[in-house]
Amino acid sequence: MVAKIRSGKSLKGALSYNEVKVADGRAELLEAVGYSKDLDDLSFRDKLFRLTDLAGRNQRVWTNTVHISLNFEVSEDLSKDRLIDIAGRYMEGIGFGAQPYLIYQHFDAGHPHIHILTTNIDREGVRISLHNLGKTRSEEARKAIEVEFGLIKAEAASQINKPKIEPVIYGQGSSKKAVEQVVRTVVNDYRFTSLPELNAILQHYHVLADRGTRSSVMYRNNGLRYWITDANGNKIGTPLKASRLLERPTLKLLEQRFQLNEALRRSDKQAVRAKVDAALSRSTSVNDLIRLLARSDVIAVIRRTDTGMIYGFTLVDHQYKVVFNGSDLGRSYAAAAIAARLTDDHSYTRQTNKEVIMPPGSPVDLKNNDSQILTTLFERVPDENTSPAFRPKKKKKRRLKL
Repeated sequence: MVAKIRSGKSLKGALSYNEVKVADGRAELLEAVGYSKDLDDLSFRDKLFRLTDLAGRNQRVWTNTVHISLNFEVSEDLSKDRLIDIAGRYMEGIGFGAQPYLIYQHFDAGHPHIHILTTNIDREGVRISLHNLGKTRSEEARKAIEVEFGLIKAEAASQINKPKIEPVIYGQGSSKKAVEQVVRTVVNDYRFTSLPELNAILQHYHVLADRGTRSSVMYRNNGLRYWITDANGNKIGTPLKASRLLERPTLKLLEQRFQLNEALRRSDKQAVRAKVDAALSRSTSVNDLIRLLARSDVIAVIRRTDTGMIYGFTLVDHQYKVVFNGSDLGRSYAAAAIAARLTDDHSYTRQTNKEVIMPPGSPVDLKNNDSQILTTLFERVPDENTSPAFRPKKKKKRRLKL
């Protein structure tokens, strides 16, 4: 069993999250512990009021919402009564046995799991401390429950239940659900410190986090939306607002992660640098470096100007789940240093939507030889039979004003 505890400031938001899934048939309310009415007689207002009544007894506490998920291995077939018993044992184990709480079973994942919603303000208005709750009482309760109920231990279940994300393919299944899964997994698992670094990961799953242009209203209001992209990084379909996605991966939330990840990723810097050093020692070109880094589970994202010049070098390490710009590892790993050290055999042709018009009688194959097209257009010396449209203009003589 894997237990996850999240705290928040909106009991109504957390309740709505579960109730919407019940309305859609993706969840079921199993039990309402500490409520005076029967389960079938509880309205949304009844469920919310019981919790907000307690939370309102301590106006100094802003974080008054506790949302817990208990996750089980996919092969475990647990009855409703057994899930209710497990939830009761867990709440007692973490010191919330006397609190009212709601137990929901969700059906929208590949493994059995339940959600428990409660508040950390007791009937006397005293705040129940959440500090290190996940590492102390929760771990003890989890291990005891695994033994008592014969559950698969968390060490094995955490690997089995870990979602495997695949690139989003537009038009296949629910776009919103696919984007939610990719964004949620990347944001929770990887350590990045900027939006470009986040996009360096997301692009491999055909997703893009976009703030809009600097002159747009969305940019000025710190808005964020997520696009599905094709294999070439082009936006497809309709964007999804960050505030409408599961766990609300808004710019405000991401900026908090940026600061936290800055500290968390420091311990992995030397290991990533060692991988780059090993790859550089055997590389003579940029393509060599990219290929050798990929063998070490590191994806090198090269950013180029319109003329093909390298100006950015970002590393996504899927082993340590961390992202670094080359310059973060040291000056010798910056984009300019890499470009100066290695040959770049990248063939780059700027794409435009303009139709290319060829001079009359040109022998160039339009479909298969772009380089010849450019040579013909820009380097060919016009002769007497060349169309006037392709002849160089003569410079006009300037007359002196007298």
